[in-house]
Amino acid sequence: MTDARLQSPAAARNREPIREVLEAALPGPARVLELAAGSGEHACHFAAARADWQWQPSDPAPAARASIDAWRLSAELPNLAAPLALDVTGDWPAGPYDAIVAINLLHISPWEVTEALMARAGERLVPGGVLFLYGPYRRAECPTAASNLAFDADLRTRDPRWGLRDLADVTAVAERHGLILERMVEMPANNLSLVWRRGPGEESANG
Repeated sequence: MTDARLQSPAAARNREPIREVLEAALPGPARVLELAAGSGEHACHFAAARADWQWQPSDPAPAARASIDAWRLSAELPNLAAPLALDVTGDWPAGPYDAIVAINLLHISPWEVTEALMARAGERLVPGGVLFLYGPYRRAECPTAASNLAFDADLRTRDPRWGLRDLADVTAVAERHGLILERMVEMPANNLSLVWRRGPGEESANG
């Protein structure tokens, strides 16, 4: 049988730093929905590290879902679910979730994905729940690294709707849906880990 498992060198490098930030934000049992889970290596690593996290990966791409499922079956982790075919701008499972995780998503998707993500997170997260995002961002108070500027230019040549997002713009959309930026952590290769938390009793602007 052909092994469908995909491998990402970046995932191998950043999974431990990301896990450390996630564990600080989610110290106890949690039901987690991961968006655009890609190869599935992050999902497998985090589920293996925390048996009390019920991890639900998802991805709109069939090849990615095949890889996620191959990693899942290889790892035999009871807390790692089969991947869902989920488009962020489409229908979501009802939830609720203690956390929603998206790693390297916003800069390789249209702005509409950011808007949909924040709206659905405001609806699907429990009060006090966490939205965790990882990736490169522009910040007005911080010069953008040359490598990130080159990456941004490359993304825009591939799809003009893509590119590094301004953190202030992302935060403004999040706040409209009851999500407050709680923590920002500098990560390897000029990336950021961002932890938003849904306020107690907050309702989505679209809810």
